Amino acid sequence: MKSSIGSPTLKDLYAFMAVAEHRSFRRASELLGVTRSSLSHTVRNLEEKLGTRLLHRTTRSVSLTHTGEQLFARLDPLLSNLNQLLEGVADAHGRPTGTLRINASEVAISLLIETLVPKFLARYPGVELDLVEQGQLVDIVGQGFDAGVRLGEAVPKDMVAVRLGPDVRFLTVASPGYLRVHPAPETPDGLAVHMCIRQRLPSGKRYRWEFRKHDQEIALDVPGTLTLDNNQLMVEAAAAGVGIAYVLEAYARPAIDEGKLIVVLEDWCPYISGLSLYFPHNRHVPVGLRAFIDMVKEGVD
Repeated sequence: MKSSIGSPTLKDLYAFMAVAEHRSFRRASELLGVTRSSLSHTVRNLEEKLGTRLLHRTTRSVSLTHTGEQLFARLDPLLSNLNQLLEGVADAHGRPTGTLRINASEVAISLLIETLVPKFLARYPGVELDLVEQGQLVDIVGQGFDAGVRLGEAVPKDMVAVRLGPDVRFLTVASPGYLRVHPAPETPDGLAVHMCIRQRLPSGKRYRWEFRKHDQEIALDVPGTLTLDNNQLMVEAAAAGVGIAYVLEAYARPAIDEGKLIVVLEDWCPYISGLSLYFPHNRHVPVGLRAFIDMVKEGVD
């Protein structure tokens, strides 16, 4: 059928591309900042303008028709080139614009807010920074993020990584009161007779405490009757005398300095790679992300 509604607009094409890339009206609507009903209406209008169906829709899934697959394959490089052109114009005038979406852990976002975010927003007021906190590692490309921030050992191998800070370590800590009743273990195996505050990972599994000394490595599923999924709550529980916790030093340090917690097994707690900003190596880097990376590399005074 031939349509007489008019030619597709860039808005129509971007809407279709978002749905086609994510195979989801929900994810695409969140990325574009519109309602699902509005996005669905836009895509239907595009189909009417083109006189052909682009998507197969069911209550549970979205897939591309043969025509939709062809349009997606041809539009992807065209719109990518257009984005680069527009970003290049903005960059030439020193005015990065648009939205920069970064997925990160809670501790990573705290670090960004403390060190980079205020100065980045002051320097680049045309960029909207969207920081999304998730404990679980996600597919940043599939979820529509420009970059992610995680501990170095968690960064996917196919990503480009830029270090954000120094090496970090997990510490085993307990309150002075708890240790008066339960003497500190001398080796990780000694944790078997202690009350440990266990951690549940976003995946639902319990975290195995990992220790290393010289060439010896140990991973333990420690005993305990309390399991938490938040580092700060684990610190509070340890300070209250519930048991021994194993947390990032950044969370435990204030309580350690105040004498509320004591470090045990410190010689078994090695440093590991700290936080890194990472992004796909085979995709165009948006100008806003380039500016953010440059600021990271500056070390921001």
